[in-house]
Amino acid sequence: MIYLDAAATTPVRQNVLDVIIPLLTHDYGNPSSTHQMGGSAKRALDYARETAAKTLGVRTGDIVFTSGGTESNNLAIKGLALGTPRGKHLLISAIEHPSVTEACHYLAKHHGFDLDIAPVDAQGILDLEAFTALLRPDTTLVSVMAVNNEVGTIQPIAEVAAAARAFGALVHCDGVQGAGWLEMAGIAAHVDALSLSGHKIGGLKGAGLLMVRGKLPLEPLVHGGGQERERRSGTENVAGAVATATALSLAAEANATGTAEGYGEHFISTVLDGLNTEGRIRARLTGDAGRRIPGIVSFVFPETGGETVLLELERRGVVCSSGSACAAGSTDPSHVLLAMGYDEDTAHTAVRLSFTRTVKEAEIATSARAVVAAVQAIAGV
Repeated sequence: MIYLDAAATTPVRQNVLDVIIPLLTHDYGNPSSTHQMGGSAKRALDYARETAAKTLGVRTGDIVFTSGGTESNNLAIKGLALGTPRGKHLLISAIEHPSVTEACHYLAKHHGFDLDIAPVDAQGILDLEAFTALLRPDTTLVSVMAVNNEVGTIQPIAEVAAAARAFGALVHCDGVQGAGWLEMAGIAAHVDALSLSGHKIGGLKGAGLLMVRGKLPLEPLVHGGGQERERRSGTENVAGAVATATALSLAAEANATGTAEGYGEHFISTVLDGLNTEGRIRARLTGDAGRRIPGIVSFVFPETGGETVLLELERRGVVCSSGSACAAGSTDPSHVLLAMGYDEDTAHTAVRLSFTRTVKEAEIATSARAVVAAVQAIAGV
């Protein structure tokens, strides 16, 4: 079986397991305890914070360990918006993760914030002109993701941040899907808050972090013992924090090598050349052909149904998805594809194939041929 659903989750790296097993079996103390085992856990947590901060090029006080990307997004948006006594206007893109959009809708419903949503173009890239036009003198916070989780497009974070700064607004970036492919320190340098998830980069499920500037007022979501500099109370998940920081550091090293950079292009060309023959368009790439990470490849297959293609691919030994894992089981078409201009029927035919840098070239070639064969079988070609 070839696993091509890395955008949903990745296997835990062996290097990460080697580091955290002692924290689960021997050094399992509470880092707030004053005895020796507590001190050992505290040192491990400090190591995680220092490692994450160094990788992102920020201060250790800027790191808040969380349960993952969803909590990080919620803490950044609600925490910064409610902690900042400036305006009540939020601005996001039309293709943000539900944890961003729903957090903003919460603030609009319960705290009287205005919410504007900037459009994207047909390739899934933010319309910067429209985005800038929606900024206001009272804009509190803007949130734009680094990489879209469904189609893989890379968003212009530096330009977003510059536009927002001109209006005095804070900037949050959901970096969950970018960490395995982009240089995250460069993104962190432009924003006030950056969300990351451990299990997307070889860490553990249920663990992640939020980089948020320590000088900024941040209203916590969870109150209690005052852990994480009173920004996120609760006994720290030491193993999860160490796993996230270690995986982030390893991902940064792998990003510098460029391994697997051309695999996405090969996948795309094999599928499009194999299916779009005799004047028939049986496959369309979603997202920009060039401004994308190699690790997410998404198509719509107008003559099929997305779920049917998934079943046929699994029968042929390839595991993938129809879009965001957070929307699994939903019958609604992808809000990302609708924002890009696809009609509902076409959006229902979407298939996303995603992989890490450790994927083998032979697996990419085999999987691309399997996609061609699966769609041809379903379409009766």
